[in-house]
Amino acid sequence: MWRDFFADHYAGVQRGLAKRVFANAGVVTRHSVVNPLLEDVSRWSTKARMERYLIEALPLGKEAVAGALDAAGLDPARIGLFAVCSCTGYVTPGLDILLARDFGMSAQTQRLFIGHMGCYAALPGLGAVTDFVASRGQPALLLCLELTSLHLQPPTRDPQQIVAHALFSDAAAAVAVLPAGGVGPGRGYTVREVTAVTDTATADHMTWDVTDLGFRMGLSPRVPDVLAEHIGPLVSGLLERHGLALSDIDGWAVHPGGPKILDVVRDGLGLSEEQMTPSRDTLANHGNCSSPTVLLIADALWRSPVPPRNVVALAFGPGLTLYAALLSAA
Repeated sequence: MWRDFFADHYAGVQRGLAKRVFANAGVVTRHSVVNPLLEDVSRWSTKARMERYLIEALPLGKEAVAGALDAAGLDPARIGLFAVCSCTGYVTPGLDILLARDFGMSAQTQRLFIGHMGCYAALPGLGAVTDFVASRGQPALLLCLELTSLHLQPPTRDPQQIVAHALFSDAAAAVAVLPAGGVGPGRGYTVREVTAVTDTATADHMTWDVTDLGFRMGLSPRVPDVLAEHIGPLVSGLLERHGLALSDIDGWAVHPGGPKILDVVRDGLGLSEEQMTPSRDTLANHGNCSSPTVLLIADALWRSPVPPRNVVALAFGPGLTLYAALLSAA
């Protein structure tokens, strides 16, 4: 990506800085629906990007949803709520309607679209579907789908754009949530709590602006400092409410906003580098996929030879907002 596209993209415009950022982003491979070596979308209009979003998002969403349904042994007609998180594309009818139609969900299936929450959206989405399942006794499905490659920006001297181009990638992840007793032993995790803290005094530190040339990321270098201030109290409060200590948590799914973000969480919670490995591996293999990323890490933990029994998932985004979820093996 650097050699065959971005080196020329930034030629004469912060090329030296861009090369260093790409080299230290912690990303080895990533996936995108648009290959910039074949299609340079950086000058595309927002309209053209949204049209391409629908073309690419539908088959990717179908694959993720089908995988979640199969893993849960769930008939689509039984789904009571279908929630979709995405901040990288908007269409109406939306993915929630089109995918519900294509999977044969009931006409009574309720739908929820969660937009513009960014990288942490999976956890409030998980909280919403979990609350629905608990109150209605019906299964629910959550899909997180982001196509950040559609928002490649023209070359700029802005280092925030360079960081975004070095980190972000495309992905989709879906998870089914069933009522208590609806999941057999070894079939998944119980959602014990979803919690959050938002520091509105730092709302300008992370932005996602709609422009005539797609959506443009604003990412302040002060974000890690804000996370360092809040991460300890957020996690300690969550664990205390459930009578747990840090030593009881044997799995960590930390959203890899970048290498420095992972360093801040590691140091702020006193975690070992081994405990950060699933998050660093996801960053290396997939990049920062925005909202699906924390679900990818949780899935990797569950598929490990010895799945952790207690997992804390952490994700961060505009607000600045920190979200945490406590998951325990069913």
